[in-house]
Amino acid sequence: MKTTDLFNLKGKVAIVTGGANGIGKATALMLAKHGANIAIGDFNLEDAKKAVKEIEALGVKAIAVSCNVLKDEELVNLVETTVKELGGIHILINNAGGGGGGRENPSKISVDDIKRDYELNVFSGWRLCQLAVPHMKKDGYGSIVFTTSMSSINKSPNMSGYAGSKAAVNHTVANLAHDFGPEVRINAVGPGATRTAALESVLTPEIEKTMLKHTPIKRLGYTDDIAGAMLYFAAPISEWVSGQTIFVNGGGEQVLE
Repeated sequence: MKTTDLFNLKGKVAIVTGGANGIGKATALMLAKHGANIAIGDFNLEDAKKAVKEIEALGVKAIAVSCNVLKDEELVNLVETTVKELGGIHILINNAGGGGGGRENPSKISVDDIKRDYELNVFSGWRLCQLAVPHMKKDGYGSIVFTTSMSSINKSPNMSGYAGSKAAVNHTVANLAHDFGPEVRINAVGPGATRTAALESVLTPEIEKTMLKHTPIKRLGYTDDIAGAMLYFAAPISEWVSGQTIFVNGGGEQVLE
């Protein structure tokens, strides 16, 4: 394979859930810059449409599809619309998710709260895999990437549901690799503390200093740092990599002590 082809996604179609903002949007743009046509699935349709305009300016096709990943009919519609409008599916970025934030005091939450963590972070992505993989196998190329979390390997109070669900993502990926190969690869990217709008809204110089205490690369992450790892897994350069989780975290942990 030529070096110039290692990251070439020309002619490929990628679904990015939660692609209207933050890491998802950065990933959609990164894949588009390397030639992929993009379907953004997001519950915020207006922001998704704005992202589509930025993507189309790169010279590729893009569509925005309203998608609440907790609703099966909307997952089905996302896949069907992508195939109809863009001609197939080769890459699936299961980025949409949620929970955490240290709000899961086990004496104050319900089983339904924990179920929601798993529905957002595990079940919805698993279902999209089930829907998308037949299209990937048909075309002989498939790469699936889940967004996991540092919480999946860290231990913290009031995080049992979210952290448990993200740990489940890592192990789900490792097992699905055996189900989906050889045509389809599946991996996960675990971001460290990344400068998204959500983090910037609570970040202070003091908090940042504390977070960087155990970070060898002395800065917080940018969304493109995470998108670069997503690109690696999506592109042919990683054609012999499956079932793996990589943490993009500056070499350490960004924790508040």
